[in-house]
Amino acid sequence: MIKNFMTALRIQRWDDHRYYHHSRINQSLHFVSAMSFLVGYVMMFFDPLAAALVGWLVSMTTRQAGHFFFEPKGYDQVNQATHKYKEEIKVGYNLRRKVVLMTIWALSPLVLYLDPTLFGMFKPWVSSADFMRQVAKIWLVVGVGGLLFRTVHLFFIRDVETGLVWMTKILTDPFSDFKLYYKAPLALLRGELIDPGLEKHGELVA
Repeated sequence: MIKNFMTALRIQRWDDHRYYHHSRINQSLHFVSAMSFLVGYVMMFFDPLAAALVGWLVSMTTRQAGHFFFEPKGYDQVNQATHKYKEEIKVGYNLRRKVVLMTIWALSPLVLYLDPTLFGMFKPWVSSADFMRQVAKIWLVVGVGGLLFRTVHLFFIRDVETGLVWMTKILTDPFSDFKLYYKAPLALLRGELIDPGLEKHGELVA
């Protein structure tokens, strides 16, 4: 059972890499995201709210900017797949779902600003520091909620194992992304915009 789980995890990781990380800019931003997420993981032990701020303001923004603005959206010659097809088979959050998640994240401080009690759940903030701490609480809930929501959703539309594998992948992505993409910034400085390794692998598979 553990062997099957680890095999499924490797498949999800490889599919994520080969389908959605062609751009060296995207890879480089994922490397930055991975480093900041690792810092956030350490901070969770002594200041979870500060970790939430780092996670959303640095880790998630760099990570998602790579997907939204730099990853090619045309026909994927390496994998012989259209962008639409890849969006449909995406196990986790595709771009449409990410728009919803990031919109909730971006609008939550505005809601708190307009209603300092957040519908009676918070004691009204009185300083900018109080405001940021309360925003961090909301973002922590949004992050954990987004992870659990998609995990449980996968239980129903796929199966329990797929959901648990995806959750494990997401939680360990900072470690695997660091290992996968630490060379990406140097490749980008050499003028390499697309990872040639994916094309070479595609040729071998073909």
